Amino acid sequence: MPQLNKLRTALPGDIGGNTAALASARLRTALTVFFALDGFLFAGWVVRIPAIKHQTGASAATLGLALLGVSAGAVITMTLTGRLCRRFGSHAVTVACGVLLSLSIALPAQTHSALSLGLVLLVFGAAYGGMNVAMNSAAVDLVAALRRPVMPSFHAAFSLGGMLGAGLGGLVAAGLSPAVHLSLLTGIGLLVTALAGPVLLRHPAPVVPERADTAPAGRSGQRLSGRARKVVLLFGLIALCTAYGEGALADWGALHLEQDLHARPGIAAAGYSLFALAMTAGRLSGTALLERLGQTRTLVAGGATAAAGMLLGSLAPTAWLALLGFAVTGIGLANIFPVAVGRAGELAGPGGVAAASTLGYGGMLLGPPAIGFLADWFSLPVALTTVAVLAGAAAALGYGARKAAHT
Repeated sequence: MPQLNKLRTALPGDIGGNTAALASARLRTALTVFFALDGFLFAGWVVRIPAIKHQTGASAATLGLALLGVSAGAVITMTLTGRLCRRFGSHAVTVACGVLLSLSIALPAQTHSALSLGLVLLVFGAAYGGMNVAMNSAAVDLVAALRRPVMPSFHAAFSLGGMLGAGLGGLVAAGLSPAVHLSLLTGIGLLVTALAGPVLLRHPAPVVPERADTAPAGRSGQRLSGRARKVVLLFGLIALCTAYGEGALADWGALHLEQDLHARPGIAAAGYSLFALAMTAGRLSGTALLERLGQTRTLVAGGATAAAGMLLGSLAPTAWLALLGFAVTGIGLANIFPVAVGRAGELAGPGGVAAASTLGYGGMLLGPPAIGFLADWFSLPVALTTVAVLAGAAAALGYGARKAAHT
């Protein structure tokens, strides 16, 4: 029997189960690589934004408009990728988006105006958004076949890739032009895709036989029931609440430490790094946490922990206490987004992943400007407490979704 058929039909303990387990392990490794590559490439672009701003001669306002190209491209593609995954398979779409993302990351360094930058960022954002939906959809299928809650491990790889991409970018920023740096990232991305992509292309998404007849309607292309749509929306809102905090801390955490708590620039810059490191550590332990507590308790405990951490981070009287609060927030938020996106995918297939990811990405976009407006009206510490409010809301929504979650 060909290995492909064994992967799709054999379960652990059946004839061919060892072959299926080996193929599943290879799929998990390949998907982990794509998650890490996604974070690596995106972070590599982000660290070169100041240099691209100088190259294009853009003002802060026009640069902000150009950067909306990433968001617009991502959101538009996210809403369409679910259909592409159902038609061509999430594995093929993941590989195609990996190639497009690797090629498009070199384009911003070739622009010399804010308008041209915005146009190429539409392409980059489209590839980034499509890859996020496709690889999360593939991960949902593999998690179902493995029957283990390993979704957080994929998102941990994304976080690790982002940390590596940002660190490498910081090291080479002074010695390499944006064009050379981003072209090198193109080469790395294409090489990694060429190595990991064939594993995904050789094997379609695994299917567990006894669950095939009870698969969610969204997987088979049937229309979702009204209740299923509401549950998917609920998990999408949970993802939004989490991503809001991540976006807010990325843009405003360092300023809060330096402006409000008078931390030195080096300490202030370490704020988001500490948050990201704590989030990565939380995701690395996420599978064990889910196996021990279940989805509902993980959502509730994570949201409550993040709320407490962010209250400390925003209202603490010293920088060191604020840093501790940022770390606690990272640990609390770590597994909420993976659980929410994974559960939406279980309910509605790639369409559910697309819906939850789009809402989550919207939260990441909403956070920074919302904090800015609130800081002008009140103060930055008060504005940052909204992260705690939404983390608490995620906990409440997670508890409200307990009947729809596998505990």
